Amino acid sequence: MAIATVNPTSGKTEMIIEPHTRDEVLDRIGQAAAAAATLRTTTFAQRAEWMRRAADFLDDQASGLAELITVEMGKPIAQSLAEVRKSARAMRFYADKAELFLADAPLHDPSAVNASRAWTRYEPLGVILAVMPWNYPLWQVIRFAAPALMAGNAGVLKHASNVPQCAMALDSLFDNAGFPAGSLRTLLIGGADVAEVIADPRIAAVTLTGSEPAGRSVASIAGQHIKKAVLELGGSDPFIVLRSADVAAAAETAVRARVGNNGQSCIAGKRFIVHTDVYDEFAQEFTRLMAELTVGDPLDPTTDVGPLATEAGREDLVELVEDARAKGATILTGGHAPDRPGWFYAPTVIADLPDDARLIQEEAFGPVASLYRARDDDDALRLANQTGFGLSSAVWTTDADQERRFVAELDAGAVFINGMTVSYQELPFGGIKRSGYGRELAAVGQREFCNLKTVWKA
Repeated sequence: MAIATVNPTSGKTEMIIEPHTRDEVLDRIGQAAAAAATLRTTTFAQRAEWMRRAADFLDDQASGLAELITVEMGKPIAQSLAEVRKSARAMRFYADKAELFLADAPLHDPSAVNASRAWTRYEPLGVILAVMPWNYPLWQVIRFAAPALMAGNAGVLKHASNVPQCAMALDSLFDNAGFPAGSLRTLLIGGADVAEVIADPRIAAVTLTGSEPAGRSVASIAGQHIKKAVLELGGSDPFIVLRSADVAAAAETAVRARVGNNGQSCIAGKRFIVHTDVYDEFAQEFTRLMAELTVGDPLDPTTDVGPLATEAGREDLVELVEDARAKGATILTGGHAPDRPGWFYAPTVIADLPDDARLIQEEAFGPVASLYRARDDDDALRLANQTGFGLSSAVWTTDADQERRFVAELDAGAVFINGMTVSYQELPFGGIKRSGYGRELAAVGQREFCNLKTVWKA
């Protein structure tokens, strides 16, 4: 893929950017390594001052950054603006909390280890490579960069090739806020060049948010070089509506869970598993609301659903829907690409999926929802856990026993009760099974890229 801004609303190429040469890449890694050496000697208070200043820059530039996000990847402008604001909040969160999250922890009874004193401390690893996707071009980077830099690490960013202007805006953000020059450096390179970057001895670890194939590749290369990796990969999250649920509220929330970010979110509700007693009621209301969504120019504030980010992404979605249709599934609404420029796809609800439909096991990255009728609670759990993914989940119930059971038995990194999955900087984020390993956000996410050092004193 060329490193270029291709406007998904029109399909037109607006900017092509020359990739960095190998020498430029090596120089940029060197800048990050020098910054890391300086950052580890600075205080939390100093880093917090710089981080808050960077957050102020984001807020001051929010309108322009939001428009840039929408032009490069197509999400509705209100959602782009919310992404900028959310990123700034996360930066302030880590400015406030990093010293607490990374504080020394004394052993309360050092005599048990024949010491006068023993404790653990968190120290930065150095330069972290971040391989990031286009669907949240600012938030995905900030949720890595804010905790990493506040811990005293530096970062190099290999961003998705279709959001290069967002990537370059991030390249200067932390420098302008006062951080040592090179604290976050963007590498304008292709996917084939990532292996050499991981192998560079100045790179201490790698984090990736992206597809399962990309995760397999990065984890394999990192393993060869004995470097830690954190992976947040795909998801096919179940949104479960049980017999005791508030069906109207569940249907309304389900629409937002499915089409937010034009349906291009790993943690979006994708498989809607509904108890047979309330299935017809839910299906009717959910389909009606999906059909009423406005598809159009994402810069128009009245638009609900914009285009998919890439032409290839829309082709993948079309193939999944057509496979289901050919095998006998029922299209309740949508199921087509509108006849207009750009990479749009109509909000779609599919029911009666046969067992051999690809949608059963594969992630639909777009505004396509699959409906499943569950015979009972056991069947709902079976359907929810039948995929190889395990990122997040949602369950709607007013029954305390059902709540306890589904929290315990859902195979997922998170369970949201009577709501939809949302990432919060206060809560750990990550998955199990083929959705990856490691955690981002909260205290545990910041500690992923620190050395936990044990200290013993006689």
